[in-house]
Amino acid sequence: MRRPVFSNLLLASGLLALAQLMIPTEAAAEARLALVIGQSAYRTVPELPNAANDAKGMTELLGNAGFTVTTAANLAQNEMRAAISDFAGKVSASGADTVALVFYAGHGLQIDGENYLVPVDLDPKREADIPLQGVRLNDLLNTLGALPTRARIFMLDACRNNPFPALSGAGHGLAIVDTKAGAPGSFISYSTSPGAEAEDGSGIDSPYTTAALTIAKQPNLPIEEVFKRIRVAVAQSTDGRQIPWESSSLTTDFKFFGESGSQPSSLPGANSMALASGTRSLEDWRKELQGKPAMIAYELVITDDTVPAYQAYIELYAQDTRTPRVRTVLERRRQMLAWERATAINTHASFEAYLANWDNSDLAATARRLLLRVQNRNYGVPVAAAATPVAVAMAPTCPCSAPTPPATPANPSVAPIIKKRVDVTPPKRKVVETPPKRRPPPDEVVYERAPPPGPPPGAVMQGIGVGIGIGIGMGGRGGGGDHYRGDYRRY
Repeated sequence: MRRPVFSNLLLASGLLALAQLMIPTEAAAEARLALVIGQSAYRTVPELPNAANDAKGMTELLGNAGFTVTTAANLAQNEMRAAISDFAGKVSASGADTVALVFYAGHGLQIDGENYLVPVDLDPKREADIPLQGVRLNDLLNTLGALPTRARIFMLDACRNNPFPALSGAGHGLAIVDTKAGAPGSFISYSTSPGAEAEDGSGIDSPYTTAALTIAKQPNLPIEEVFKRIRVAVAQSTDGRQIPWESSSLTTDFKFFGESGSQPSSLPGANSMALASGTRSLEDWRKELQGKPAMIAYELVITDDTVPAYQAYIELYAQDTRTPRVRTVLERRRQMLAWERATAINTHASFEAYLANWDNSDLAATARRLLLRVQNRNYGVPVAAAATPVAVAMAPTCPCSAPTPPATPANPSVAPIIKKRVDVTPPKRKVVETPPKRRPPPDEVVYERAPPPGPPPGAVMQGIGVGIGIGIGMGGRGGGGDHYRGDYRRY
């Protein structure tokens, strides 16, 4: 009797273990890969000691959060491109349930509306050297954006001051990158607002990374909530001088620590889409802030980080000590949004519109250069005009005559004559209505021989003239002249 009982217990234990293996867990369903880059030892400008510390701290944090981390430090241009390519290969091999994260600490530059990560060997003599020596941020975004992944997260502590003297005309900070304009499923965070500069910090880490290392450890926080809290913490630690910024097109929830399913949303991806669809109007913010203490209102608008929120705060708290700082942030944000539109449209009119409002900004010189670059584009030529059959050979040879292309080929009736000539080379001069007199081919007329019996010579020559004209004009088909000419050859 004991044996069946033992067998049943063993079978039940096996089924329980199998059921536990079949229950999907967040760790089993989601692969996490991270690339951490720390650029400290720049060769032509002063070092950034904190960038190496930032990379070390983020490597530890992400490893504890379940990421398989690849850390790379002090990369030259070719090394950085190779590291990105190798990481993309790992992400591709990992499958569609992968969360790919890239953290970058180091210098970043904005040139002609494009953002660049700065390799340690960059040594520009002019702005035009940056596309040749730097690494475009869009190349990184597009490389990972082309891969089937669950989410792509980019954290850029790269908005520090521009240290290169040859780039004094470049704009401050980084340009706006709208993740919703690319492949869905991306989240990008700047350590400060677009067009602003981030601080390296007085501690071992930058203010941005310091806040991230603390806040991201909190369990069960959606990624949007994590970075909202990071923004408030950085604004407080820098007295409002630095306000992080992010853009999201995520379609799924993500948490650094804790399972995403522990606090389900009312709709799939609802928390993740909050940044894309939760923007409130100016009037909504006026109602939200009305009657609140200035400090609480300030934290609310910093958390939201939108133009309507800042505008409402300035209107309602005009006498608050924080208002000048908020006004600076608001004006810079409006300028960077206008700059994003100008570079995205990339026309003479778009840059003129930018300069009409921001003629004295740090990006004005770049706008004027780009305006000159596009001003000679000709979008007004109709397609039909380009298709008009006007060949170079039809152009007038005399400079005093105007080029008037004919609607139809000149003298179409003469064309068969040109085809029937022994010498098929077309005449170089303009064809006229009366064809020029040509010497008849030697095998058709022989003057040394006597005329055959029949009509007088005058009538024969007249018949030859008429025959040749009619025969050639009719393509050699029929006509009395042809018959007579043939008889004449036989003599």
